[in-house]
Amino acid sequence: MSSQICSALFAQPIADAPLSRRVTRQVLVRWGGRLVKVGGDAPVVVQSMTNTDTADAIATAIQVKELAQAGSEIVRITVNNADAAREVPAIRNQLDRMGIDVPLCGDFHYNGHQLLADFPDCAKALSKYRINPGNVGTSRSREGNFARMIELACLHDKPVRIGVNWGSLDQTLLARLMDENAARPQPLTAQQVMYAALIESAISSAREAERLGMPGNQIVLSCKVSQVQHLVAVYRELSRRCDYPLHLGLTEAGMGSKGIVASTAALGILLQEGIGDTIRFSLTPEPGGDRAREVVVGQEILQTMGLRAFTPQVVACPGCGRTTSTFFQELADKIQTFLRQQMPVWKASYPGVETMQVAVMGCVVNGPGESRHANIGISLPGTGEASSAPVFIDGERAMTLKGEGIAEEFQQVVEAYVKRRYGQAAEQTNP
Repeated sequence: MSSQICSALFAQPIADAPLSRRVTRQVLVRWGGRLVKVGGDAPVVVQSMTNTDTADAIATAIQVKELAQAGSEIVRITVNNADAAREVPAIRNQLDRMGIDVPLCGDFHYNGHQLLADFPDCAKALSKYRINPGNVGTSRSREGNFARMIELACLHDKPVRIGVNWGSLDQTLLARLMDENAARPQPLTAQQVMYAALIESAISSAREAERLGMPGNQIVLSCKVSQVQHLVAVYRELSRRCDYPLHLGLTEAGMGSKGIVASTAALGILLQEGIGDTIRFSLTPEPGGDRAREVVVGQEILQTMGLRAFTPQVVACPGCGRTTSTFFQELADKIQTFLRQQMPVWKASYPGVETMQVAVMGCVVNGPGESRHANIGISLPGTGEASSAPVFIDGERAMTLKGEGIAEEFQQVVEAYVKRRYGQAAEQTNP
């Protein structure tokens, strides 16, 4: 029976899950010599946003630097008043002096048309503008204010993200669609009308921008909501109806594990379906928490899904009654922190190191097997097991570590492996 099952499996091999991306236009976001491609055949871009007062140029520049060093490829900053707009060039200059060339996106609500016109140096220092068509003006002034922002974006050759939020949706548009729906023989639900209003606001605004002279390959769209199923439904329909690059993210994901789980659930579904060209995890930091955490989590979803590689990944067992010692947990944490800290240096010197897999296992049940599957792995002794830790390199048992210095010795083994394997790749690339 087992041979028949095996034959049947090999007769029709199990296919890999499709991760092909939908075809979109490609938007180029620039600053100096830095070029970030959004959409088309480019990889999904990780974005983030500061939470400093933009009028405090030093504090904002420092946080932008931290986000960029964590891996954010575009950083959005609030530009909400004259003081903030006045300081944007200073922020850009400070970043340039620090060697941080990450593009800045200005986040505008209510008064963006006025700020961009009154502070042309701010308009020039930004690499991209975010426009919310739901609050760009009142029902009387909306069209003129939106047109003015598009005109200024064209003047300075800046791409825009037209970002619709259901918390600040164009109420005139929503009321019109509600009235039209009420007259239908079979009216849609209020939720379905809300979906339609979000999508209509985004697409109609993009088409209006093109009518006003903005090239279609300068426009990114987003339709953000705060609930997972709503986001999935809206973006499936939005992607079906347009070929603009799409920015993904929940409007307010939440704090801690809730925010991470909610964002991962929504974005994981959409990314698996090929929907999404840029992402942001809108996590609420704990008091005094690290803002850059949202960048790391964004990178991790792309890497665990096989869409991109940013830093070597550590596989570690969860622990059980066989592993009452905390040593393997401490070693896994230490190695993971060490790998992430080394990446700014390794990325330039050891091409391909970001794809490396490291296993830190806690007992003999899965330890040796998982370690063999990794590039480099260690199988630590569980409770009652012999106090030795075999190390596997590229599937082969290479050595056994013993004694008090196992953690330090294993870190040295990892360093030596990186230099040997990925240093050769660097020599081949630059003979």
